[in-house]
Amino acid sequence: MPAVFPFHAVEYNQGSGDVSAVIAPPYDVLDISQKQALLDGHGSNIVGIDLPHVPAKELGPKAVYAAAGESYRGMLESGELRKRATPAMFAYRQSFEFEGKPFERCGMSVTVETVPFGERDGGGILAHEQTFGGPKEDRKALMEATACQTSPIFGVHQDAEGVATGIVRDIMASRPADMTAKIADGVLQEVWAVDDESAIAAYQDALAGEDIFVADGHHRYNTALNYLDEKGDVPADHPARRTMMVLVSMADPGLAIGPTHRVLGGMEDYSIDEFRNASAGLLNIEPIDNDPQTFLSQMDDLAEREKTNVFGIYDYDTGLCFAAWPTMKDPLQEKFPDQSEAWRHLDVAIIQHLIVDEICSPELNGGEPVKWAFPHSIDEVLAIGRGDVTGSSIAGGGKAQVAIIVRPTPLSAVRDVSRAGELMPQKSTFFYPKLATGLWLNPLG
Repeated sequence: MPAVFPFHAVEYNQGSGDVSAVIAPPYDVLDISQKQALLDGHGSNIVGIDLPHVPAKELGPKAVYAAAGESYRGMLESGELRKRATPAMFAYRQSFEFEGKPFERCGMSVTVETVPFGERDGGGILAHEQTFGGPKEDRKALMEATACQTSPIFGVHQDAEGVATGIVRDIMASRPADMTAKIADGVLQEVWAVDDESAIAAYQDALAGEDIFVADGHHRYNTALNYLDEKGDVPADHPARRTMMVLVSMADPGLAIGPTHRVLGGMEDYSIDEFRNASAGLLNIEPIDNDPQTFLSQMDDLAEREKTNVFGIYDYDTGLCFAAWPTMKDPLQEKFPDQSEAWRHLDVAIIQHLIVDEICSPELNGGEPVKWAFPHSIDEVLAIGRGDVTGSSIAGGGKAQVAIIVRPTPLSAVRDVSRAGELMPQKSTFFYPKLATGLWLNPLG
């Protein structure tokens, strides 16, 4: 693993007490109304800095980034934000409910060496998802305007013996949290500042030699690399040589992963009957109970029976539910012989390259691209069909026609695909919950 370090975090309220009013969900899950609601609650909410342009998937006007930089510097001057005099790591606990069960996900906020993606002696930083130019341009403009990393990247590491997560949880058990918050998502955020040299050294030793797998924040890490590259030959102690991350052990019992389903639409010739006809020879399709809330349990049963990837199919017009699985055990092998077996057996890869590229686009949409949306729950899948969810390409460019229901991508697949140096399709993983923004900022100047 690249070396991990404590850092001189910039914090609200001197890093103590309840900071609920000034922190926010990450920039990429907020729309303009949600941003405004946070600012109406508190004019100095971090969202005013972290989300200067909506949507953040594209570069905005220069003036909005300049204003974010001015706001950040103004809060430093007024004392609303303050840089710690003593560097620290920060034990970080998020308490939440997921799929009806209570979880406590525990990690450590640190900075890591800003090194290129890939394996390296002593451990590397490994990517698993594709990135796109627009979000990187947006984050780069913000980083340049603020000279600051405004939100942490989420990384996971192996920790096979559970040593690192044990250290983190022991810190949490030793005393009350220094800083707490709860925002609209209902997740309780708790932070313990760790500036004891022996505790820091023990955590660093526990991570020695391990890889970091980026769970969420690929665009931001790429931005950190680009920012450092443009700085040129800077000194070894330049702040841009380190990047803020929250690291969570794969051994931590609170690490929850959910699915990211696919909703497809905008297809000129789609109907469920035409879809089934076009799938002949590529997919086995059979009816299941017409209750979308039971999709995942039925898929688990069928996956055990068929020993292969199984998807749920929900047709919006009829409300009919189906299960589907490839007719071949390795359906992407011929098309992608150089990709690893782990990559070829990803549900999301099969959906993109078999269902969309071989069935939906050529057979049901005249070869034109299909519209996508990426809900995380069955309730969201149904809401998209009712038109209750905005901001997706479905809402902006076509009617939702069919949902492809998937099971969560397992951690083992993230590890194997990353180590093979390969990238999954976008929206392949969903680590719940997202990290909060505003608990710490990492100054680069």
